[in-house]
Amino acid sequence: MAQFADRDRIILADLAFYGYHGVMLEENKLGQRFRIDLELGLDMSEAARTDEVASTISYADVYDLVKEAFEEKRFKLIEALGHHIIVRLFKRFERLDWIRIKVRKPEAPLPIVAGEAAIEMVRTREQL
Repeated sequence: MAQFADRDRIILADLAFYGYHGVMLEENKLGQRFRIDLELGLDMSEAARTDEVASTISYADVYDLVKEAFEEKRFKLIEALGHHIIVRLFKRFERLDWIRIKVRKPEAPLPIVAGEAAIEMVRTREQL
């Protein structure tokens, strides 16, 4: 990710969803909360110059697409869920160059007192 450290990005943090993803039977039956953090890499030069929404990506459109992707299919692994969301984002938003996603399960069925289970993935358009 070092190559993206100084690049433009849209950040959507701590998006909350309720879903039925997981390996354990209880997760599929009862569901649980999930949190998703996104960084969407794109050149924002034109949007900065023009102040035109058409020159960037709408945060509301991103949220709607992530919610739809999150709910349309059940996954055993949050790795597969993260990948599915990435694929959907690249297909919908041509301006995207790279995506970083973090999928967190704050209530994962693990014997931990505090903390969460999470995955983080970084993909460029060319990697799909």
